[in-house]
Amino acid sequence: MDKVRVGMVGYKFMGKAHSNAYRALPMFFPDAPKPEMKAVCGRDPQGVEAARAQFGWESAETDWRRLVERDDIDLVDINAPSDAHKEIAVAAAAAGKHLFCEKPLALTLDDARDMLAAAEKAGVKHMIGFNYRFVPAVQLAKKLVAEGRIGKIYHFRATFLQDWIIDPEFPLVWRLQKEIAGSGSHGDLGAHLIDLARFLIGEFEEVVGMSETFIKERPIPSSMTGLSAKGSADGPRGEVTVDDATLFLARFAGGALGSFEATRFAAGHRCTNAFEINGSKGSVKFDFERMNELQVFFRDDAEDVQGFRRVLATDPAHPYMDAWWPPGHTIGFEHTFTHEVRELLLAIAGNRQPVPNFTDGVKCQEVLEAVDLSIAERRWVRIDELR
Repeated sequence: MDKVRVGMVGYKFMGKAHSNAYRALPMFFPDAPKPEMKAVCGRDPQGVEAARAQFGWESAETDWRRLVERDDIDLVDINAPSDAHKEIAVAAAAAGKHLFCEKPLALTLDDARDMLAAAEKAGVKHMIGFNYRFVPAVQLAKKLVAEGRIGKIYHFRATFLQDWIIDPEFPLVWRLQKEIAGSGSHGDLGAHLIDLARFLIGEFEEVVGMSETFIKERPIPSSMTGLSAKGSADGPRGEVTVDDATLFLARFAGGALGSFEATRFAAGHRCTNAFEINGSKGSVKFDFERMNELQVFFRDDAEDVQGFRRVLATDPAHPYMDAWWPPGHTIGFEHTFTHEVRELLLAIAGNRQPVPNFTDGVKCQEVLEAVDLSIAERRWVRIDELR
């Protein structure tokens, strides 16, 4: 297979990121099938046409059902709000289309399981958009853990800190409405932390959590795009129905302990997606705001030079980097999506399931809902209680 014909539902923040990945892939990764950007879909005719022209799609649709039914599309990319994921994915699978869906996979665990079942029944390939797995420095951390170079894992601590809604007058965008988003910082940011933990050290066993919504009402927006919006402080207001911050503790099946914090109220933190892993032989530290670096410590270094060392993960020895620039020339957020799309298209061409896929999405949703149950019932919750 030398090409994959793509139809995409959604065209704002993630739509732009995915479009850029499809356009960049053939230039930098010619080993993958070439994505043909057949159609982009959105409800607003003017908005979707503008996106079509700007991002380079061949055509535009205003009804995702028409897009799913088209004979010239092999892969349906879903980056619309979370409440639309299930209906589109189930219909696309029934039409024999491969699936690429942004996280969290669905509004609920039951819906996520239905999406996985539909994809498996149809025999199509399915991928979930956990793009942070595809950072070269994160891949290096995975390698060090998998090879036992930091020993038995004792701790995994992770934070995803933002501040973009800290202003009480910031409008009530869809990400702050449970019926559309499913949850707030927990499902939006915490989902990435949960997936990174599973990717790096293994499965969760039990969790206990707490959450808070600091601003209960916000102005109704007059317009919104991506993470920005406009609204009047003097106009009507609506209820915020998701969490502003969620924290939880975890015990992993392998015996490690974990701590997780996701918030949109950490002033000064634009996108601090960070984790630290401590093992019997050493530690690694990562912060996405310095995404090309991994901090590494080995206990067997000579005592007089022990300490965290900065590894700049830009050499050809690091995953994906031989396709980009000379060593020391860094890459950015957008490159993670190019790496992600490469995995997806290579999997389609190789007749295998890409990783991460809808199974990973379901497992992430299990942890998300176990934390929610823990908060509601004020107790530790085992993940297998939800199975």
